[in-house]
Amino acid sequence: MAKIQMKNAVAELDGDEMTRILWKVIKEKLLEPFVELKTEYFDLGLKERDDSDDRVTYEAAAAIKRLGVGVKCATITSNAARLEEYDLKRLTPSPNGIIRAELDGTVFRKPIIVNNVHGTVSCWKKPLILGRHAYGDVYKNCEIAVPGPGKAELVFTADDGTVIRKTIMDMKGPGILQGIHNVDKSIESFARCCFFYGLSENVDVWFATKDTISKTYDGRFKDIFRHVYDTEFKAEFEKAGLEYFYTLIDDAVARVMQSEGGFLWACKNYDGDVMSDMVASASGSLAMMTSVLVSPDGAFEYEAAHGTVQRHYYRYLKGEKTSTNPVALIFAWTGALAKRGELDGTPDLTAFARKLEKTTLETIEDGTMTGDLAKIARPPAKHVLDSWQFIDAIASRLT
Repeated sequence: MAKIQMKNAVAELDGDEMTRILWKVIKEKLLEPFVELKTEYFDLGLKERDDSDDRVTYEAAAAIKRLGVGVKCATITSNAARLEEYDLKRLTPSPNGIIRAELDGTVFRKPIIVNNVHGTVSCWKKPLILGRHAYGDVYKNCEIAVPGPGKAELVFTADDGTVIRKTIMDMKGPGILQGIHNVDKSIESFARCCFFYGLSENVDVWFATKDTISKTYDGRFKDIFRHVYDTEFKAEFEKAGLEYFYTLIDDAVARVMQSEGGFLWACKNYDGDVMSDMVASASGSLAMMTSVLVSPDGAFEYEAAHGTVQRHYYRYLKGEKTSTNPVALIFAWTGALAKRGELDGTPDLTAFARKLEKTTLETIEDGTMTGDLAKIARPPAKHVLDSWQFIDAIASRLT
């Protein structure tokens, strides 16, 4: 059978540990026999990033912007233990953080649903997509531990010398203070990414803050979202039969827990951090969760939502075959190839990507799966396989 041809390349970002091992197997067994893969390859393994002083990470980000589509393996963000283990020159920053900043992008996470793996929220029938604003708030805060009584003030000094000053609290004794910020440009980009991705996925967009309490800070988010929607996206949403819905964050949580899913829930940074883990856990398995970074200019980077699976990697180094779930890694590739086909007008490439997704899910629904899913599958799994056997089982259905 002739291989499917690609018009343009995707940026391929290799990674670390167990996911790096499975990345190669997925390409060899599920992609290369069917597609003449065209990629620009960047090795984002921890040692390579350290050796290049992260130059390779910035080059990869530039390639995603230039090509419009990237696919990324999971990578290590270094800490003191990794510094010693890999003999690094320094503690390297998060590659995801660098790429997100370079693309000015927003991260969207979406569960992969199969009929025989049930999450803990029984009413969720469709994927609930979580969009998190990944800038500012408590993640770039300034904090003070107050030693005793005194006046706490919020002060802004403009470049022209104008001073705006507000009293936060007349402290009567020891306590704590925190200052957070955001910028209009980042909020605007976040809103555009959410509406752009909502159109791309053909789903409604929800946004929620607590503007009744935080009238200036959260109110700014609400106003900017409304302005971007009304001036840039309203006509397209109405044409597609989609809705933009705003409510308070506590009301949104209550509604989400009683909904069927099937929409994009846009959250501020802290809300998104917490709620994305809640959605992942309630959906069954982090290995069944996709992650897409979308820039306001329309560039897409696809990856698995999970990490490098360090524990399994150490077992692999001892010669063991592990039952690591590769589904999210497979869907990272299918997402990138489907988007490449969509942008390039090559429907056979998009059709293959969707076929691989369907075949993967059918394999699980027929009772063949990895160990993590076997623990929560109903009815019980028929065949519990290691990663290599599971990928082979999918491949046998594709041919």
